[in-house]
Amino acid sequence: MERIIIIGSGPAGLTAAIYAARANLHPLVLAGGLYGGQLMLTTDVENYPGFPEGILGPELMIKFREQAERFGARIENVDVSSVDFSKRPLVVRTDDAAYESKAVIVATGASARWLDVPGEERLRGRGVSSCATCDGAFFADKQIVVVGGGDSALEEALFLTRFGKRVTIVHRRDKLRASKIMADRARSHPKIDFIWNAAIEEVQGETHVTGVRLRNLTDGGTADLHTDALFVAIGHTPNTAIFVDQLDLDERGYVVSPDGSATNVDGVFVAGDVNDHRYRQAITAAAAGCRAAMDAEKHLEALEFKVDSLARL
Repeated sequence: MERIIIIGSGPAGLTAAIYAARANLHPLVLAGGLYGGQLMLTTDVENYPGFPEGILGPELMIKFREQAERFGARIENVDVSSVDFSKRPLVVRTDDAAYESKAVIVATGASARWLDVPGEERLRGRGVSSCATCDGAFFADKQIVVVGGGDSALEEALFLTRFGKRVTIVHRRDKLRASKIMADRARSHPKIDFIWNAAIEEVQGETHVTGVRLRNLTDGGTADLHTDALFVAIGHTPNTAIFVDQLDLDERGYVVSPDGSATNVDGVFVAGDVNDHRYRQAITAAAAGCRAAMDAEKHLEALEFKVDSLARL
C-alpha cells in the first residue's frame, strides 16, 4: 500500500514529488517510459526563475528529478496502462504490476498534435518533426517550414533560424495567437517569413521531405512550397485516455478540478498541463504540482486521523 502515487514526471509531477517527499509521504512516481514531460523536447528555457542565462529544457528536468530523488521520492520509468478510482484503495496499473494507494496525483501532461495529412506520418523522422531541439541540427542551411501561430510555433521557428537558411511560418489565420514579445521577435528576424491564411494539406517526398502542398483558405487555391523539413507546432492534446469514465473531463478532454487541485474523486488530485489549457508554462505546472502535493498531504492527514480515531474506539 502506497500513501501517494504520482502519475507523470514533468514539472508538475516532479514538483509534487519534491513536496510529497519532504512531507515524508514517500511518494512513488510512475514517470512513464520517457520522463520529463514536454520540457524534454524544449529548447532554451529563458523564463524559469533562478536561471538568468537560461537553461535547456532537458537539463532543467534532470535537476527536478535529482531534487525529488534527493528527498526520497521513488521514480520508476514505467507507463500507467489503466486506473480504478471507483473503490478504496485506489488502483493504478502498469503492464507488469498493480499498485494500491491512499492518494493519487495525476500529472500526465499533454502531447503534441499532428496535422493528419497525407505524407506526414510516413515522413516522421525523415523531415517531419515536432521537436526543434531534437532535429533542428539536421537541417543546417536548409529550407524549413513551421506550422502554427502560438508561442510554441514561434519558439520553434526562432530556434530553427540557428540552423536553417530560411524558416517559413504557415498559419491558418491572418494574425498570430502568440504573445507580443514572441511575435515581435519572429516578425523582426531576417530569416523568418510568414504565409497567412493557409493550411498544409500534404507533405511531399518519397524518402525525405521535399515540400508541402498549401491550400489558401481565402480563395481555395493550392500551391506547392519547397522545404527540406516540416516542424508541427499546432497545440496539444491532454493525456487523459486512461482516465475516461474515471475522472470528470471537460469537452476538450482536460481533467476538471472544481476546487483547487481536487478532482471529482476523493483522494485524487491533478496538476499541470493535463488540467491547464490556458497557461501551459513550466512554472505554472510546477506551482500546480506544489499545490496538489499540499492538498494531498492534508487529505492524508484527515484520512489517517479518522482511521486512527476509529481504531481507538
